Amino acid sequence: MEYTPISPFMRPISHAHLRVIERPEASVPARPVNKWELLRELSKAQAAFGVSERDLTVLQGLLSFFPDDALGGNAEMVVFPSNKAICERLNGMPCSTMRRHLARLVEAGLLQRRDSPNGKRYVRKHGEDRVVFGFDLSPLYCQSEEIARAAEAVREAEERVRRLREVVSLMRRDLAALAEFGDEIQPGLGLWDQLRDKAALTARALRRKLSIEDLAAYRADLGALLDQARNIIDGPETEEMNTNDAHSERHHHNSNKESIDLEPALEKSGAAAGVPDVDTNEPVADVDEQDTRHLPKIPLHLVIAACPSLKTFYQGEVRHWHQLFDAACHVRPAMGISASAWEEAQRFMGPEQASIVVAAMLERFADIRSPGGYLRALTAKAAAGEFSCGPMVMALIGRRNAA
Repeated sequence: MEYTPISPFMRPISHAHLRVIERPEASVPARPVNKWELLRELSKAQAAFGVSERDLTVLQGLLSFFPDDALGGNAEMVVFPSNKAICERLNGMPCSTMRRHLARLVEAGLLQRRDSPNGKRYVRKHGEDRVVFGFDLSPLYCQSEEIARAAEAVREAEERVRRLREVVSLMRRDLAALAEFGDEIQPGLGLWDQLRDKAALTARALRRKLSIEDLAAYRADLGALLDQARNIIDGPETEEMNTNDAHSERHHHNSNKESIDLEPALEKSGAAAGVPDVDTNEPVADVDEQDTRHLPKIPLHLVIAACPSLKTFYQGEVRHWHQLFDAACHVRPAMGISASAWEEAQRFMGPEQASIVVAAMLERFADIRSPGGYLRALTAKAAAGEFSCGPMVMALIGRRNAA
């Protein structure tokens, strides 16, 4: 029969509680930890510790009774407020509710009770020594590194979902664009209606919060349809249309003075460093909200031809705009471009044009001293309506032809 010890006030001590007490000394963090930062991390990782938002509200109230901002060091991490004081600090939470949430925090191993013989919470001095009865916050401090790891795992999972959601949204837009394009060159084919229906159903599904498994299933379905459509429309007629688009872009390049050959002067003169930062606290618009913006006018195959370095650093196939976006997301960190600069570029350029810019920057990476600042400078021009990625691509093609 398993023995369950009890505290002096006849309260059972949970096994999670015992594991915290028996935690080896080597696992104690080496330095103090800010209590509010730790609470934020625990809020992100609350599912891993089996606590709710209301539990964390009570924990926040207890932390407010601890006088220092940092847990750890030589300070004794015991708070001893009365039930009435705790409930007042929690905006009048009923005492029974507060005790229930306290019990959950103890069960989760985030708190430890230090009960006095009569169950009261107080501090008693014996000369220079102090004996404190109340709630010990040291278990929370001892698990700070584990909490940080769990919170980081949650953020990584959220980033994977966000990235996959963006890819699915771009694939849906690729599908809708191919349906319209295919209906122009081969009208009456039933596949185009199938593509439109799938694009509409996917757009409706993306309004909901989808799991990573659901998003992966949509990605597989959309990828199969995109390949089927691309195999049908890739032919002589399509190649002729792409050639006409290329001539149009070259004419636009020749009449546009702000080509990529002039932009290094902007970067070297310090303009990139002087561009005012865009407010990164503003949430990035969902990709679905940008449907009114058309795909770049320059054909994708010209972008790939102008940026062969992309294939060196990205092994995946790039036949659709969403695949170019995935490639840009892959090489962006290695180029030293921060996540905030990349999000701003997507916001003002659109994900496809931002991906073209990153691919073009990779092609002449050795000439750019500050890729992040350079991208922010181009983003500022795009926000002012003064930037187009077409001249960048055509300038790269011109340099390759001249070599």
